[in-house]
Amino acid sequence: MLTRLLTHSLKNCGDLRVADVRIGLCYTAVMLDDGNVGLAYMFRDELLRGCAARTVKQPFAGQGANDILFGITSSDFLKRTVGIAAANAVLNREHPGLIAGDVLDIIDLQPDDVVGMVGYFGPLVSAIKRKGCRLLVFEKKSMKDEGVYPDEQACALLPECTVALITATSIINATFEALVEAARSCRVRAVLGPSTPLAPEVFAPFRVSLLSGVIVAEPAALLRIVSEGGGMHAFKHLVRKVNLKP
Repeated sequence: MLTRLLTHSLKNCGDLRVADVRIGLCYTAVMLDDGNVGLAYMFRDELLRGCAARTVKQPFAGQGANDILFGITSSDFLKRTVGIAAANAVLNREHPGLIAGDVLDIIDLQPDDVVGMVGYFGPLVSAIKRKGCRLLVFEKKSMKDEGVYPDEQACALLPECTVALITATSIINATFEALVEAARSCRVRAVLGPSTPLAPEVFAPFRVSLLSGVIVAEPAALLRIVSEGGGMHAFKHLVRKVNLKP
């Protein structure tokens, strides 16, 4: 997956250069010199366990986008996170195939669906339950809510589901391929969240049926919020939620 993302991003980056990088507590944002911004979730606990930020060539600003993109396949979490944010800056742009709206606006959920949600998306939980669906949530953080399971149980329980909502952060921590394989019998396999690359060509071998991500509408304001440790709740009014059907 990471190799495909790298190859496709390099094909599309041309001579774009990095204008700004913000490494926040919740997200990393990369702005290119054409003003487009991409996001990637920050696994800060992984950095604290040994990824050395000082090994990254700095400053980022002024480097070619292609140089930063090679971090996508790095074993260093910081390099990979910045690389994926750069890939999203290259790939996540306005074009006619995009459908505006939330992921649940696109998916036709039925009362008898069993929805497997990898990553806790709070705003979606109550909406899914209102439709009468059974919901299984797989989350890394310990939660006592009913129907929430440790993330390591996802691959065992996703085969019981009819709809799989897989967080794009699974691309960053390299669990995506195992998760989408476990969800192979689901009628819907969606990848969602601000870290989602809107690139159907990258996901083609994995039979993903929907990509649900964001396009940054107000770059300067978003960069400031990321720098100050803000997450999706803080910058949601600065992005457009969009969907793409491969």
